[in-house]
Amino acid sequence: MSRNTGMATGFSEGLTDLRNNKAMLPVVALACSSHYEYAIEEFCLAKFKLDMEGLDQQHWCSWDDTVVSYLELTNCTFLVALKMNCFWPNRLVDEFFIRIHRHYFHDCSPTGRLLHDPPNRVLGPFIIVPVLVTLLMTALVVWRSKRSEGIV
Repeated sequence: MSRNTGMATGFSEGLTDLRNNKAMLPVVALACSSHYEYAIEEFCLAKFKLDMEGLDQQHWCSWDDTVVSYLELTNCTFLVALKMNCFWPNRLVDEFFIRIHRHYFHDCSPTGRLLHDPPNRVLGPFIIVPVLVTLLMTALVVWRSKRSEGIV
């Protein structure tokens, strides 16, 4: 029983020390930040870069092509935070993913879909109909102007 009491007393003294020494708390947070940032850059980003370099740059905006790599990157940042006793998500993770998006996904549409032209069977009528209407109207104006010249 004295052993448990000693542990409780030691724990209470530790809390008292933490409360009295407020300068110690930011140091713990900063240590986590600098090491965590280095770890996610070295472990997580390195693999993501290799995965993205393996893709043609035209496929970077295709969610189907990048989803696995992106989820692995997200999971890696979480596992590193867990291993280092850091909170997740945190400010560093947010900044890290903003940098990732600015570099790899800056030209992508907000929906995440790869933009491309519609098939010719859809696009064709939108091109042909206005051209034919323009030609028909021109022919009608010319025909009408020749017809009215002889009547006067």
